[in-house]
Amino acid sequence: MRDALDNPFSPGSDTIPEVWAGRTAQLSDWRDVVRPRRLAGLPERGRTILGEPGLGKSTLVRRIAQEASRVGDWVTPQLRIPAGADPLKLIAEAVLKLADDAGLASSREKRIGDAITRVEAVAISGISLTLRGADGREPYAALTELLVEVGVAAIANGRVMILIHIDEVQNVTDEKALSQLLIALGDALTHEVEVEVPGGARVSRSLPIAVYLTGLPDFEDMTGARKGATFARRFKTTTLSAIDDEDLAEALQEFVLEGWEVADGDGGSARIRMEPAAAARIVEVCRGEPFLFQLAGEQAWYAGTTPTITADQVRRGWRGAQREATAHVERILERLPARERQLLQVMAELPAPDRTLTRIAEAMGFARVTDAGPTAQRLDTVRGIIDRGKPYTFRHRAVEAYLTSDWPNI
Repeated sequence: MRDALDNPFSPGSDTIPEVWAGRTAQLSDWRDVVRPRRLAGLPERGRTILGEPGLGKSTLVRRIAQEASRVGDWVTPQLRIPAGADPLKLIAEAVLKLADDAGLASSREKRIGDAITRVEAVAISGISLTLRGADGREPYAALTELLVEVGVAAIANGRVMILIHIDEVQNVTDEKALSQLLIALGDALTHEVEVEVPGGARVSRSLPIAVYLTGLPDFEDMTGARKGATFARRFKTTTLSAIDDEDLAEALQEFVLEGWEVADGDGGSARIRMEPAAAARIVEVCRGEPFLFQLAGEQAWYAGTTPTITADQVRRGWRGAQREATAHVERILERLPARERQLLQVMAELPAPDRTLTRIAEAMGFARVTDAGPTAQRLDTVRGIIDRGKPYTFRHRAVEAYLTSDWPNI
């Protein structure tokens, strides 16, 4: 009953786990704000979801996209940007697919045919169309033009949304490519068309298009330095942090109370339950980290074959997962600049009540307290790893546990 086919836990960014924990604010934002406002023709910014690896950025938006698909919305696949890739090519291919879904490919209108032809050229050449000074519209303008046509088709269709998800946006390191990408998406988000309402009047409305960008916190620096206020007006940024223990416990409550339904191998079904102590142990070892939560659950599932997951099985499963869990947190720390790592290390070594900027700056060897301020600010507002309260605290509890004696070694 407890085998690889039945395991509902899925660590990694390419899957939507069956056991879902937290992120209710972001899911509600889609259901209650973004989708209804864009469908109604009201302006609403795109969403940028940033955070350190393992916090579930991509998985969150994949979950939103899954919900959108279920109600019939037109959804692009997760457009992951590899390092050094031309993002305009990927976006062009996705927009052409949306145009096909909207029935525009069979349109006999010349302007639509011309728009499709221009975007097909972008799908082949990407940003190089601009670099070689080719005749015709810039790639971003061609993409915007076709996106507008798709949006108009969605309005004619009725209650259909268009959802675009671009992942790993921090990998768009070419300034011209990033500028064109953000302008194309931003122009589509802010574009208005005239429609006729009951009574014959004509009014302006926004297109039913929603854009989600996901990536590492580094993207905040790129947009802040290069795009400034324009980007902020068109996209609302959320930096994810750890999930509350209460939300993690709630996600496991079905195991504890009713059991998780699985096939019994004989054409029927059975239920896998979890001891309350086992659920508490999973919550304890993952430190609010979605990746570690899924990893701990996955390994606990494989640690036994009985109908009940026990606390001992969680311990044995975590023992086998410790190396991967440790490497995950180490990768987060390794990608930080040296001064940010130093501040975190100093902060971890101080007693919790003494974690003030004054004590941290002193321990880092700064002559002035304010010298440590910018680093602390980045770790708070950009990376979401600490909280600059009085005293400072760790928001990223897995990083705190790793840097202190609190790491769950078994």
